[in-house]
Amino acid sequence: MSSAAVRKTERSTPAIARDCFGPAVVEAVGPAEVEVRLPTGARVRAELALAYPYRPAIDDVVLVIGRDEAAYVIGVLRGSGETKLAFEGDVTLHAVRGKLRLTGDEGVAVEGKELEILVSAFKLVADSMVHKATSAYQRITGLLSVRAGETHTLVDGTSATKAKHGVILTEEKMTINGKQIYLG
Repeated sequence: MSSAAVRKTERSTPAIARDCFGPAVVEAVGPAEVEVRLPTGARVRAELALAYPYRPAIDDVVLVIGRDEAAYVIGVLRGSGETKLAFEGDVTLHAVRGKLRLTGDEGVAVEGKELEILVSAFKLVADSMVHKATSAYQRITGLLSVRAGETHTLVDGTSATKAKHGVILTEEKMTINGKQIYLG
């Protein structure tokens, strides 16, 4: 077994599986098989026979079944490895008559060349939000309404606002500061 990851212990010769069914600790990981330590202390090579694309990691506890010299990993009891779904071509996930939810205890990352969202309503709720872009464009045919506790805008170059009608209304003091101010 050419192992991609091996526990830092002495190299052992995998034992014959005999009859086994139960938990085992992953000691080494190869492309299609793992070396596991059975509760008896015996080490065996077991072929991955999972119904999903899981890549075990060292110290995972897996469910092993075996007879004679053949052993198979048929489940993951405690895992820290990666489950990766990879498809060729376009992929559609569709929840018929229900919601599609993507959740992650440590977050959700969406990565790609382009992201397109087409919905009739868009809601975003966050404790904090950061936008970073080289250029950003918004086109709103109805009303754009912003309500904020405070607002701060810093522009390195020119700032321009153009409107058919405009109003600046303050309840208290208004300050306009510039080398030249043109009204007219």
